[in-house]
Amino acid sequence: MPVDHYENFPVASLLLPKRLRRPIEAIYRFARSADDIADEGNATPDERLAALAEYTAQLDRIARGDAAEGPIFAPLAREIAEWQLPLQLFRDLLDAFAQDVVKTRYATYDEVLDYCRRSANPVGRLLLHLADRATPENLKRSDAICSALQLINFWQDIAIDWQKNRVYLPQEDLARFSVSEGQIAAGTCDANWQALLEFQLARTEALMRSGAPLVHALPGRMGWEIRFTVQGGLAILERTRRVAGDVFRHRPTLGATDWLPIAARALIM
Repeated sequence: MPVDHYENFPVASLLLPKRLRRPIEAIYRFARSADDIADEGNATPDERLAALAEYTAQLDRIARGDAAEGPIFAPLAREIAEWQLPLQLFRDLLDAFAQDVVKTRYATYDEVLDYCRRSANPVGRLLLHLADRATPENLKRSDAICSALQLINFWQDIAIDWQKNRVYLPQEDLARFSVSEGQIAAGTCDANWQALLEFQLARTEALMRSGAPLVHALPGRMGWEIRFTVQGGLAILERTRRVAGDVFRHRPTLGATDWLPIAARALIM
């Protein structure tokens, strides 16, 4: 399970009930394309924000009951109407993507979690609405899993994000562990860096495990999908520990041989 952009989104997985694959694909196309607007290509910040504003305008059309247009929004409007999906969750995603265009540093961990609340948590919440399991406790646990997945993506991609002039490591933590941004630029993996990364990995793992009981509240295939997602995320954290936090030279990823142990762990959750 590569934890990268929306690749942790369970797109039409064979584990998912067939009836959910169409709405999930529609949600994925929306999220993936909007994320690409914010993050890919050579557009200027103003051009990116203008394109994201067009997405917001399309959501406004759906909210008014007007006909949505195009290969992304026409199917999305149909699924929103059929499944009664909250439009605010789609707006939250766009808000996070727009923030990525203009904000490149985060002062505190709470600021990072607020970004996760809008960039990642809506995905899990939409899945719970599709499964008709959007209880307060399930939503809380889903938020924990999705935020943890987003954080794993950040720690996995520190070097990649640096090339985009983005640092998601909280500035307060850099100061606490006496790590400078110059060390990120140089790929310096000293004792201070290792301590900083272990601190992030430990609280990310705790966050993921706090949400893991969600798998027992979801029916059949959906529960299995989340089991594999949780175990895949935990495996990425383990892989990061194995390289002692040196994500500069060893980006943690999973391959085909990792799926058997992940499946075994999923069975005993």
